[in-house]
Amino acid sequence: MNERISAEVELAWEDFHRLVNMTSDELRTWLLTDASGEVAFPQPGPGPGVDALGARVVDVLRKRKVDLTSDDAEVMVEVVDFVEDHLEHRPPNAERDEEWRHALMSVGHDPLRPEPSSA
Repeated sequence: MNERISAEVELAWEDFHRLVNMTSDELRTWLLTDASGEVAFPQPGPGPGVDALGARVVDVLRKRKVDLTSDDAEVMVEVVDFVEDHLEHRPPNAERDEEWRHALMSVGHDPLRPEPSSA
């Protein structure tokens, strides 16, 4: 993007980082686990079978805001929409619903992780 960051990208960045509560390393490790249902991907990028959106989230998490591209902004909006939709449609006994949790974790949101306290 250019040196001036648009208001839309600023908002997407804030929403993305409010909802994505895993670090790039945590998400990458998750995507490599059997529990996520994905296969390992070599450095530097994803390989066949890896959740494409999750791999793109790893890339966005590793960037500074000033280095974002328009594609990155689209990824952030897509992730925010995905996470908000899944949280809105939380299943009964969500804490024990592994499929629901794993879907969220595949884009960097662990719903069982406590929210940081605002002191």
